[in-house]
Amino acid sequence: MVSYVCTVCGYIYDGADGPWEDLPNNWACPLCGAMKFEFEASGEAPAEEEKEIRTQKDSVPYQEISTDYTAREMSALCSNLARGYEKQYQAEEAEAFKQLSDYFKGVAAPEEDPSYAKMQDLLTVDLEEDFSNANKLATEAGDRGALRALVWTEKVSRIVKSLLSRYEIQGEALVEDTDVYVCTICGFVYLGDNLPDVCPVCKVPNWKFDLVEAR
Repeated sequence: MVSYVCTVCGYIYDGADGPWEDLPNNWACPLCGAMKFEFEASGEAPAEEEKEIRTQKDSVPYQEISTDYTAREMSALCSNLARGYEKQYQAEEAEAFKQLSDYFKGVAAPEEDPSYAKMQDLLTVDLEEDFSNANKLATEAGDRGALRALVWTEKVSRIVKSLLSRYEIQGEALVEDTDVYVCTICGFVYLGDNLPDVCPVCKVPNWKFDLVEAR
């Protein structure tokens, strides 16, 4: 029997909504919200040839990586560090990085070209190259914390990429008359009115989610 697996979160369709062939094209994964076209029949080969992944030898050495970050990038970096310290119950460090994040966010210039296609391209590079490189380095360093964070981040990146694809198709209808929540620990994005008891990615309780208010 053929089963259908979500390529974003790994959910296996259980037939609850009827035969797979009869599901409408706008049917979405009940776990992460991925669309029907993002499922694969189990055992199917990938549609595209696997792209060559850079090894550590090919990667740019750490000391040569540019540190000329924009204020917006510094805000995101400090926010991620704040969440990491919060997860480790280091409240003083978490608060310090949160204040730094808020400062950089306040002085950041508006994005000149907020293109969905650009975000999709950046996420594709992350998923096809950067995560593999980062996992290799973390494994060689024996850094279990980094490996755990990479697992979470890769799952969230796939979910965000799927949401961007859905938004390009559905527009504002995707978020119309529904709430949008974000897990403050791992970044998981949930569309819906009834939050799960725990985050499906990092397993923190749902009081760690923030409701995203419309501008």
